[in-house]
Amino acid sequence: MNFGVFIPIVAIIASACVVIALLRFSYDKRALEKGSSGNRELERENEMLRETVARLEDRMAVLERIATDPAERTAREIEQLR
Repeated sequence: MNFGVFIPIVAIIASACVVIALLRFSYDKRALEKGSSGNRELERENEMLRETVARLEDRMAVLERIATDPAERTAREIEQLR
């Protein structure tokens, strides 16, 4: 068999395999980085939503107290705040 033709063909195939492996590695690395930054954004958004819910719960508690307390007591508290 003529190895003069065989060796360049094997070298070209091996080089192509290496290039494909490097491209896959690069693509996977970018996907992981993008995914982790997406997770950070979701965590930040979740924290903001938790804070918003906490504030709304506090406000709702005040409104419930105003609605269920006797009118005189509420009026007295409003006057004390002025």
